[in-house]
Amino acid sequence: MHKIKKGDEVIITAGKDKGKRGAVLKITAEDRVLVDSCNMAKKHVKPNPNAGETGGILEKEMPLHISNVALFNPASGKGDRVGIKTLEDGKKVRFFKSNNEVVDI
Repeated sequence: MHKIKKGDEVIITAGKDKGKRGAVLKITAEDRVLVDSCNMAKKHVKPNPNAGETGGILEKEMPLHISNVALFNPASGKGDRVGIKTLEDGKKVRFFKSNNEVVDI
């Protein structure tokens, strides 16, 4: 079980976009996350008339390392560390370490 999942609201804790908040769009196998409208980079694209693509400069999100994001805790309004615990019925859930509030229901 991973501590950060697709669709989670995260805060960036390091890098040029430190303090920004966004949703996780994708998690790659190399422990990297793609956060919505954060860590933007300009990519130069050649036109491809066969595929109908126009050329130019595109702005796209680049992946961040998973250690540079923290799960957003709505109770405190800040990024928080996450732990994993097992409930009485045997189900594993994520919880915030600051207030022991369960993330998954």
